Amino acid sequence: MSDDAEIIADRLAQDLRSGQFTAGSWLKQVDLQARYGVGRAPVRKALETLAGRRLIRYEKNRGYSVHPTDDDDTKQVLAIRVAIETGFSEALCLGASAEQIIELQRLAEQFSQIVQSGPFDQLYETNLAFHRTLLRCSGNEPMVNLVDDLRLRTSPAPASQWLNRARIERSAAEHIKMVDALRVKDSAELAKLIRRHILQ
Repeated sequence: MSDDAEIIADRLAQDLRSGQFTAGSWLKQVDLQARYGVGRAPVRKALETLAGRRLIRYEKNRGYSVHPTDDDDTKQVLAIRVAIETGFSEALCLGASAEQIIELQRLAEQFSQIVQSGPFDQLYETNLAFHRTLLRCSGNEPMVNLVDDLRLRTSPAPASQWLNRARIERSAAEHIKMVDALRVKDSAELAKLIRRHILQ
């Protein structure tokens, strides 16, 4: 993949993560060319790359689109995430350093603060930072990257999970409880919280 195509693939993936494209929307090449200020070739290659990873959908004779929220694949992907992330709960508890726990506490509090007073455009990235930091406690970077890819195969949380304030506040409370479970190395409680959090 050319450097331009790789850059566009990374930027498009970032925009997908942050909810810049609505679930089920079509990704038109001409619109992406204008958005990213590049020609057709790197956009086409970036779309092919992300579709090959199943991070976006490709339909013959129709084009590329964002995964819809009601896609059956969503439930399957979430089930995979539950299996992976809860399966690592013991490793997370054993591997978490004091510094990582402090950072997780900071991110959990930052997320709660954003829920209360904004800026709401930072909500998703703060949530993502929390979960990446949590998973990195396992010391298993390939698993962290795999979960990142799986996240892209479902619609971002603002579109699919955070449908009202009560659900966002529940997410914030669960972050705090996960840090508490990690601090006392309660892997069973952590696994239960992770499962509930993913499937909310």
